[in-house]
Amino acid sequence: MARKKRKTCYSGIGGQAVLEGVMMKNKDIYAVAVRKSDGEIVVNTQEYVGILNDSFLKNVPFIRGIFNFIDSLVLGMKALNYSADFFEDEEAKESGADKVLNKVSGGRAEQIFMAITLIFSVALSIGVFIALPYYLSTLFGKYVRNRSLLNIIEGAIRIVIFLLYVLLISLMKDIRRVYMYHGAEHKCINCLERGRALYVRNVMRCSRLHRRCGTSFLLFVMFVSIILFFFITVTNPVYRVVLRIALIPVVAGISYELIRFAGKHDNVLVRILSAPGMLLQRLTTREPSEEMVEVAIQSVEAVFDWREYLKENFDYDVAAEEAAEAEAKARAQAEEEEETAERAGRERAEAAERTGREGTGAAERAGRERAEAAESAGRERTGAAERTGRERARNTKEKAEP
Repeated sequence: MARKKRKTCYSGIGGQAVLEGVMMKNKDIYAVAVRKSDGEIVVNTQEYVGILNDSFLKNVPFIRGIFNFIDSLVLGMKALNYSADFFEDEEAKESGADKVLNKVSGGRAEQIFMAITLIFSVALSIGVFIALPYYLSTLFGKYVRNRSLLNIIEGAIRIVIFLLYVLLISLMKDIRRVYMYHGAEHKCINCLERGRALYVRNVMRCSRLHRRCGTSFLLFVMFVSIILFFFITVTNPVYRVVLRIALIPVVAGISYELIRFAGKHDNVLVRILSAPGMLLQRLTTREPSEEMVEVAIQSVEAVFDWREYLKENFDYDVAAEEAAEAEAKARAQAEEEEETAERAGRERAEAAERTGREGTGAAERAGRERAEAAESAGRERTGAAERTGRERARNTKEKAEP
């Protein structure tokens, strides 16, 4: 008999791994949960409405993906900076440059630094994943005259560079731990979307791969860019690079819709489209420990009522089950306490009985010892009297002899 397929349901929550923690976002609320070096889990919940706020553009296909991509970059940077603050050198002091920047910016040095870092990261990404592949593909221009084929070679080079980048950073110890938290994030979402209660034991049994992962999104970006750039016929090298940069929002918008569709549907086509990204996630995720899963669960619970979600979508009343389980535990504890009290009573009674028997035995032994002592004393007195009588008789006899 074929095994019945388990129902899945889109939850709408997403997340990101940070340093020793997990960030989870649900609508306009996000939470960053971090395990500190002393073992304590700290959860910071904030609101982030994004660039569009309540604009109607948030619901316009392809357009919304552009702004969601920007929002994910900004929010991801904020979450990473927050988690990093817990592991900075406690003795580190504010530098002179920090003081000047804070004074000039009115205390917004951190925001300015984050913006500069974000701009630099984007510029570096454009250089490595757009300009460099294009330059390397031009080296094949002497041997390949077909412009469309060169575009395909450029896309292949871009994918190879991306894969090498992912592979190299996965060798770093700190990044491996981030990948483990990445796995914990995916496991929590998979656990909920398959209708299971968000307990550590359930989460640990779930897959660490998920179709809506950012890794899959980036891979979609690579493939979409190959298809899109395939139709670019501009011959000027500068214009070609500029046009590729200008089309980044378009590529991001298309890729977002693809990843969104893959997250909400499950059919043969979706599984084929998602297969490369799911395969790549075997590099960008690792199996987490139970302690890491605990951190991810706290992040989820700060932004998402998963008990109500399971009740509405899977008819699974976790609250009632937990109440019944708590009642059963209370009954078991009461029975155990009653049994313990009965056992203690029996032990006290047995101890009293032993004490009574020991007291009676001690009294009997004392009586016997006193009787034996009296008897011994009597014998000694009798013997002494006999000896005294014999001595007197001997003395009398000696006196009577001439």
